[in-house]
Amino acid sequence: MADKIKRDALLRRWTHSWEEDANKEQVFRPEGYDFKLSRRPRESFELRPDGTLILGEPSASDSLRESRGRWEIVGGDKLVFHSGAKPEPEKKMQIKSVSDDRLVVQVES
Repeated sequence: MADKIKRDALLRRWTHSWEEDANKEQVFRPEGYDFKLSRRPRESFELRPDGTLILGEPSASDSLRESRGRWEIVGGDKLVFHSGAKPEPEKKMQIKSVSDDRLVVQVES
């Protein structure tokens, strides 16, 4: 994305809408979006203003397991997740677009 991402546009809980994924890009929708029913829990993440990250990941028991970390925007368009005391990011995503109802990213690692 050519323009720098406005941090405030990201501040919410985003849930993976895998049905919309295409061309190595992943689509996330905001909390409250009317998803089709699914047998498995959807991956999600919440980005808070203080840099706190709440990850929601499917567990072996088909429930959602939450963990905490921190997030930041690097280089104006990369969303980076850190967990625990690890110095290296756990996940990097290039933000392709963001709006009130849709976040599109390309996962780098």
